[in-house]
Amino acid sequence: MPYKYDGTWVFDDPAVGLKREPFIAGIDSMIDKVVADVPNAERGFRVIFSASPCPGYTLNLEWRRSESSGNWYYCGGFAMEGWLCPALFKYFAAAPGEIYVKAEALK
Repeated sequence: MPYKYDGTWVFDDPAVGLKREPFIAGIDSMIDKVVADVPNAERGFRVIFSASPCPGYTLNLEWRRSESSGNWYYCGGFAMEGWLCPALFKYFAAAPGEIYVKAEALK
């Protein structure tokens, strides 16, 4: 569940040892766009992501290249690139060719 901390989109996942892991280098701007209509997103929203299409996904990211132990993805819907840090490998064994994302308000 990403949220804003000191003006930066971050997330916590104690199950894999992450606390306030930041989204940077374009991914933060994509998040701003995808949650524009999600009420109170800054306080947290739910994100579901998968290497295969999931029902109701709102964003599709296509792998472009690796750099600095992370990976660059392109979002055609926003015509922009963003870098996902090595925390990606806490969820995938290898960088997926595509990532499908669904963002929604917390209930």
